[in-house]
Amino acid sequence: MQTNSLFTNRIAVLATMHQKEKAIAPILQAELGIKVIVPQDFNTDVFGTFTRDIKRPGNQIEAARLKAQKALELTGETLALASEGSFLPHPSIPFISSNREIVILLDTNQNLEIIGEEFSLETNHNHIVVETVDQAFEFAKKIGFPEHGLVVMFSESPQDSKEMIKGITTEKQLVEAVNFVIKNSPTGKAHLETDMRAMYNPTRMNNIAKATQHLVRKIKSCCPECSTPGFEVTERIPGLPCAICDMPTALTLKVVYQCQKCGFSQEKLFPNGSEYADPGQCMYCNP
Repeated sequence: MQTNSLFTNRIAVLATMHQKEKAIAPILQAELGIKVIVPQDFNTDVFGTFTRDIKRPGNQIEAARLKAQKALELTGETLALASEGSFLPHPSIPFISSNREIVILLDTNQNLEIIGEEFSLETNHNHIVVETVDQAFEFAKKIGFPEHGLVVMFSESPQDSKEMIKGITTEKQLVEAVNFVIKNSPTGKAHLETDMRAMYNPTRMNNIAKATQHLVRKIKSCCPECSTPGFEVTERIPGLPCAICDMPTALTLKVVYQCQKCGFSQEKLFPNGSEYADPGQCMYCNP
């Protein structure tokens, strides 16, 4: 069983309403011969919104899986794709935002689920409360407006916001939205935030493309035993020795690959290409 023969000329339905096919489709067509289609009138907002007015069901992977399953159900296809993004403080640098994008592929013919991922500091995710249009424009310039869209609302909490205006991409729209909210808000202020939907955020769209490329690499990694795609790392084992004292460090010594179909597993030493860790990473040499 070859990867290409599994996917060449097959149709994959992409669960999106935010033009993610622009980032995903060209890569899958070129690398795997998959033709990506988008179902008509598919409302992905029911699976959660970045503006928090609709809560995401489950975690990031669960939400993406639900979207892909719904696309399969609606279209009757056997191959589905969905992506899901999250924006959180960086785990080790909390004052910096980070973007985690996943792209999931479901293949009911082969009973496969393969997930590509990109974790990036490249994001304009941000928000501010303003009292004037000038303050709004200052923030807009900072986040890459008008190429990147904005959302204007009464309050950061959607429950307290009587109205939110999304997809703002022109100066005229921004002026009208900010003036409307400031005039009608009891506080005389407006809450602005970046519109993180893919079609209004080229930086995020680029991260979705990178997650798709990671998905392709995983698909092309086939099990040595049964040739099933998605032979991927399931465990990372620390202990890479220090280059000076040879004591184990927290850096990865080896990884374990496992096939989701036949269960075959394989260890690979020194996955990052180095047999020793920098002494700066050693708790004994650099406590």
